[in-house]
Amino acid sequence: MAEVTLRINGRNYGLACDDGQEERVKALGAYVDQRVKEIAQAGMASSESHLMFLLSIILTDEIFDLKDGASAANSNGKSEPLSIQMSEAEEAEIVQTIDKLAARIDSIAGNIGKL
Repeated sequence: MAEVTLRINGRNYGLACDDGQEERVKALGAYVDQRVKEIAQAGMASSESHLMFLLSIILTDEIFDLKDGASAANSNGKSEPLSIQMSEAEEAEIVQTIDKLAARIDSIAGNIGKL
């Protein structure tokens, strides 16, 4: 297991990843940092936690746009459908992981607010 340090909005974050995935994770971190800086420079956020919330909404919007584009292309016969098959147990595990991440984000935001 490899470890990468990402600098997001002026703060360093350590992140474990699979061996060989370091460059991909660094590229993802650079993209997130770029988007955070854009949001911060626009003056859209009132606090660090608000900034991270806005970032998550904006990135989710980008994902939805990509999904909508893939669906539209599929309905025009241009590509294969984007289909992910998973069991109820796998779906429940994903939901549980998202809930844990949300709790961790809330905790981090609370700690940032105390600084």
